[in-house]
Amino acid sequence: MTGTVVALIVLSVIPAWRGGRPAQRPRDVAELTAALRAAEPAARARAACELRELGDRAAPAIEPLAALLSDGSPVEVTVCERRWWRGASEHQTSPGELAASALVAIGTRAYTSLETALGAQAWIARRNAAWALGALDDSRALAPLIAALRDREPPVREQAAWALGAIDRRDSVEPLIALLKDEHAPVRRQAAWALGAIGDARAANGLVAALRDSDAPVRAQAAWALGVVSERATVAPLMAALKDADTRVRRQAAWALGAVGDPKAVDPLLAALKDQDAGVRRQAAWAIGAIGR
Repeated sequence: MTGTVVALIVLSVIPAWRGGRPAQRPRDVAELTAALRAAEPAARARAACELRELGDRAAPAIEPLAALLSDGSPVEVTVCERRWWRGASEHQTSPGELAASALVAIGTRAYTSLETALGAQAWIARRNAAWALGALDDSRALAPLIAALRDREPPVREQAAWALGAIDRRDSVEPLIALLKDEHAPVRRQAAWALGAIGDARAANGLVAALRDSDAPVRAQAAWALGVVSERATVAPLMAALKDADTRVRRQAAWALGAVGDPKAVDPLLAALKDQDAGVRRQAAWAIGAIGR
């Protein structure tokens, strides 16, 4: 991000106070880079947080941050003053995840180091690099991320699928369709999400097949994605999904039918108004209204 920075210089002999204590002097990049090697995980995490706040001014720390990507030591999210999200845990993060977020904040100058990290020996580094490449939204990452869909570790494949959905390019549709058959359910679920995020009609058949997946969250994610793809040929399978044993799947199927907007779905949706789950009934009512517009 770029913009005009206005520096305000305040001349005062009164020390700044925060929370009843004198405010600490902000550490510069060199100090923070050294702190990335601290013995305590929380200290390493705080250094990564502070570097993230510096944005592209932290560019001299790119390589030390990239080296920290493999650090999976658990730390509380409160280690940073500002919360951030990567989709892992609401309560814990790690120095490696925070290093990834700092590299994203630095911007495209961190790209080469992140692409290199996709080939790191430690799978945690590969996973964190995949997330960061998706967050950078740089089309140069398409080929290495598609290759990462074949990584031997499921968390890396899962994160690579998310990243491809975030980058949102049609080139990744076919590899993501193939990933719908991965042996690990979280990977299949993320592939379905990514295909919905891209919204390419070529994914319709694979997503219809995923409506019969053994994992209910995969079926629900596939139903959502089919609503985004919005192909009339998927209406019949989505109507069948209104009778799925899992309420999450029925809710998403109802939403998807409303998104597709085919009048053929009205009668099954009317029947869904009597579903035992209130969420399904609400979604069916919305879908009927959406079709009627």
